[in-house]
Amino acid sequence: MTTILIVEDDRLLNEGLKFMLEKENYNIIQAYSFQEAASRIQDQTISLVLLDINLPDGSGLALCQEIRRTSSIPVIFLTANDTEQDMVAGFGLGADDYIAKPFSMVVLLQRVKAVLRRTGTDGGSELFQYKDITINSAKMKVYKYGQEIKLTTNEYRLLAILTENSGQVLTRRLMLEKLWDIEGNFVDENTLSVNIRRLRAKIEDDPKDCQYIKTVFGIGYTWGE
Repeated sequence: MTTILIVEDDRLLNEGLKFMLEKENYNIIQAYSFQEAASRIQDQTISLVLLDINLPDGSGLALCQEIRRTSSIPVIFLTANDTEQDMVAGFGLGADDYIAKPFSMVVLLQRVKAVLRRTGTDGGSELFQYKDITINSAKMKVYKYGQEIKLTTNEYRLLAILTENSGQVLTRRLMLEKLWDIEGNFVDENTLSVNIRRLRAKIEDDPKDCQYIKTVFGIGYTWGE
C-alpha cells in the first residue's frame, strides 16, 4: 500500500486530507510541525510527502531541502504562498509539484496520482484519462478516440507537464523552467509557443476553440476546465 506523509499544522485540513486519501486506499502518516515531520521522514515506506511551507517551527522549504539531501521521495507543496517566485523556489529545492490554498480536494487527488504515477511509486494505473484523451505514461503514448497521436519528444513533455498540473495555471516562465532538458539546454519562449501550437493542432478538435490546452491571457496556460 502506498504511504503518504501529510505535513500540515492546520489540524482540520490535515484530517480532511487524511480522510480523503484513506478513501482512495492510501496509508497516511500525519505530522503537524517541522520537527515531527523530520522524525517521520525516516520511515522508509513513505512514497510521497504533502508539505505545507508555513510550519509553526520552521519552513517547509528548509524541510524539502533536508529531504533532498538523503532521499528522492516526491514532494508536493501545499501553501498559501502562490507567487511565481515562491513556486520557482520550491521547484528549485526539488519539489515535484505545488498547489496553492484554497484548493479543490478533487484536483489535489489528481495531482497526487499524477506525481505517484510519474515517479513510479503508485503501484497502480499508468493511464491518464481526460474526455477523449488517454495518456499511457509507461509507454509515453497518447490516444484520442482510441487512435494513437504521434507526438515529438518536446510535445509529449509539454503535454505531460500540463496534465500533471491539471487544474493549475502554469506561467510561461514556470513551464520553461520545467522544460529544461537533462543536459540543461533551455527551451526558449519561441520554442514553447511553437510546441503549444503544434500540440493543439494534434489534440484539439478545433485549435481556435481549445478544450484541452487553454490560454490564460497575460499569464500562461492551463489544462482542461
